[in-house]
Amino acid sequence: MTRTVKITWDAVSARRAERQFLARPAGTGTPAAEVVGAMLGAHAQVLSAAELSVGMRADGLTRADVRTALWEERSLIKTYGPRGTVHLLPARELPLFSAALTAVPAGPSPFPPGVRLTEEQAGEVVTAIGDALDGRCLTLDELSEEVVARTGPWAGDRVMPAFQDLWPRWRQVMHRAGWAGMLCFGPNRGRKATYTRPVRGERGAHAEDDAPAAFVHRYLHAYGPATPQHFARWLAAPPGWATALFGELAAAGRIEEVDFEGTPAWVGAGDTGFPSGPGRGVWLLPYFDAYVVAAQPRERLFPGTAYRRALGAGQAGNYPVLLVDGVVAGVWHQRRRGRRTTVTVEPLRRLTARQQRELGEQVERVGEVLEATPELVVGEVTVGPHA
Repeated sequence: MTRTVKITWDAVSARRAERQFLARPAGTGTPAAEVVGAMLGAHAQVLSAAELSVGMRADGLTRADVRTALWEERSLIKTYGPRGTVHLLPARELPLFSAALTAVPAGPSPFPPGVRLTEEQAGEVVTAIGDALDGRCLTLDELSEEVVARTGPWAGDRVMPAFQDLWPRWRQVMHRAGWAGMLCFGPNRGRKATYTRPVRGERGAHAEDDAPAAFVHRYLHAYGPATPQHFARWLAAPPGWATALFGELAAAGRIEEVDFEGTPAWVGAGDTGFPSGPGRGVWLLPYFDAYVVAAQPRERLFPGTAYRRALGAGQAGNYPVLLVDGVVAGVWHQRRRGRRTTVTVEPLRRLTARQQRELGEQVERVGEVLEATPELVVGEVTVGPHA
């Protein structure tokens, strides 16, 4: 009888830090896309936070390098990723992300019947978006005009509540157009964002019906061990679907059950090697960094007062966090003025001399990534989430 491998939180934290380029940043010259691939996407609703997420994981990488990869080299692409939120993704992996994300069953619409789109209408809108953006960069208003012209006046009805305003009905499925590879962000036109259609490459080795399985493997490699519920939460997928998918992979011998601090969890088959000691280090992670959003269980990642201070209604990422030896141990905020940036760090516990030194090094690295001269202030962070 095979004995279930027992794995501790310390060992898991150490491995995750290694695979996330936190324990050892990627070497000088490592492409930004390689770092983003290891993260399974960098949350980019606020692009400066994404630049910091990527830059903190690679020696010598700055926000300018990330922008070059995004807008000039096009090795990165800004589009809708997991949970329907804006992410930076490696352009070469867009086919995998598209196939996996479009395979996730759609949950019930949050909108009332008079507002929501039918599935037929949603398909029309996604097709219209792709046709309108093919070979062009359009602002949101320009795209809206094109979508309405290609579908019908119903698509432009301002019935969708959003941010104390009403948006056109078609915007309900804008993220689905991104998942389908029909839409991504283009360079800004002045202060306005633009959208275009990405150039789609070959699907490569990932057949469309195998993409969810490949996605599970990628997630478990970066953030495992994990349960189907952890995977579903990260992806905003139906828990029942995730449970069934894990069951299929387990039956096929493609994933392996382990004992993670007394709880059954999963890793890729044979991927049971973990560091022998705990991970040590201090890291500053920005808003919605992939590590704090995806790593579970959340109550271990955010122990004690961190759970109350660094989460917003149980949601990770609302505050930039101070990560110490694999757990959240504080929050921080940076305020830029010209060529200088003030980094205010609020530790939730006393730092050792080593940890204080490493915190100083992290602040210096923040300055390098942001191309600014940093100043460290240790004290209370008075701004709220998303500030």
